[in-house]
Amino acid sequence: MAKCFCVTGTCIPEKNYMIDISDRIGQIIERYIQRGQYFTMNRARQYGKTTTLFLLERALRENYVVLSLSFEATDEYFQSMASLAEGLVMDIAKCLRAQNVDNDIVATWCEPVSEKFPMKSLGMKISTLCRSCDKKIVLMIDEVDKSSDNQIFLSFLGLLREKYLKWQQGKDVTFQSVILAGVYDIKTLRIKLHPQEETKYNSPWNVAADFDIDMSFSAKEIEAMLKEYEADYHTGMDVAAISRLLYDYTSGYPYLVSRICQITDERIVGGEMLESRAKAWTKEGMLLAVKWLLKEPNTLFDDMTKKLLDYPGLKEMIQSILFGGVGFPFKRETPLIDLGVTFGFLKENQGIVAVANRIFEIQLYETFLAEMAINGEKMYTESDLDKGGLVWRCKIKM
Repeated sequence: MAKCFCVTGTCIPEKNYMIDISDRIGQIIERYIQRGQYFTMNRARQYGKTTTLFLLERALRENYVVLSLSFEATDEYFQSMASLAEGLVMDIAKCLRAQNVDNDIVATWCEPVSEKFPMKSLGMKISTLCRSCDKKIVLMIDEVDKSSDNQIFLSFLGLLREKYLKWQQGKDVTFQSVILAGVYDIKTLRIKLHPQEETKYNSPWNVAADFDIDMSFSAKEIEAMLKEYEADYHTGMDVAAISRLLYDYTSGYPYLVSRICQITDERIVGGEMLESRAKAWTKEGMLLAVKWLLKEPNTLFDDMTKKLLDYPGLKEMIQSILFGGVGFPFKRETPLIDLGVTFGFLKENQGIVAVANRIFEIQLYETFLAEMAINGEKMYTESDLDKGGLVWRCKIKM
């Protein structure tokens, strides 16, 4: 079966054209897993977290038992501490069986949790499991911030933290490493425990190490992916130039890179576009793909619109950057800036806050202009915008 570009779900090396992240996986294992670190892999939407976890699991399974879970569609787990404990017991049992862990160990793990003290009971189960297995155990939970706005989730984090600290002191046995993946950094996640209670910061995950591995794609990594594609289709493309163009527009944002490539491969070729792959994989073809991307509805842009509605202060800041040429000093400690970076909208550029990539610049610019027109607000002229260089950056020139 021929390979294709993928922007939905997990990318599989055997099925999809994708960036080779084996070096990144090796760094995670060496710097975090082997050292017994607990950490949050927090990156923006569609930034390759799920694929990274999948490939990390494949690499770890030879030497570790990997418990790979997801909190996607598990709302019922967080009705009570007992339901969370029972849900985790079921999910982990499934992982243990899939990795051929001894039946007696699985049977012990599946024994009922205490109804009166479910978290304490779960903690004892974890210790027993880790003592019984002949391999160290790594726990991964994807989409962890789906259910991070309640006390039950905090209790679970508190259990992991307590066991980690006792393990460090030689008083307990627990997971070798815990990886929580989501958009938000669980260490500093703002939550509301009760409707009347003031917003506060989450702290039970302060044992976690900072995860500082760059998950964006470099121009060289994009080039390696396109060389694989070129070996299959012999388009004659200038691989280095196309890779650089892709990087210039996306700054290596994984979804944007893959989607532009997918549009070029599946939409630009034929019909009223360009009649051959040879013509599609050119600068002209790439820019047609960028225009197509900016016109289509997609989950990334939908999420961007929703986030700006939810956080009007962030929206005002981005408008000030784009239309007012305001230069905000880059400080992650500033809540709005931290929020913009967390969502993948903003980045640092020579100490100043900047929009993360040219695609987002164009998308936000056009969205804001459309809103101004609909609301009858002052429209910025091209000469106004050109003073800050925005027109030059946002126009797609063939």
